[in-house]
Amino acid sequence: MRMALGGTARNVRALVLQEALVLAFGGVLVGLLLASVATRTLRGLLYDTSAVDPASLLTASLLPVGAALAASWFPARRATRVDPMVVLRAE
Repeated sequence: MRMALGGTARNVRALVLQEALVLAFGGVLVGLLLASVATRTLRGLLYDTSAVDPASLLTASLLPVGAALAASWFPARRATRVDPMVVLRAE
């Protein structure tokens, strides 16, 4: 609909990616908060690493963000290649 009203493909992709990344970063934030709470319980089970190892937390944070970016990039790119008039006629 946005492209039919004059939006560019780049703007539509940016909008879709922005929404996906906001959700992904929100999920990462909640996950990091829950991980910080769970470190008290897990502290006794971890060997040769601290409960708040920055490398582990960074890796665990970047993987879901990368997955969300990939999961939203391909559908957004495919959606911007569709002719808006064909979509409007089908509706």
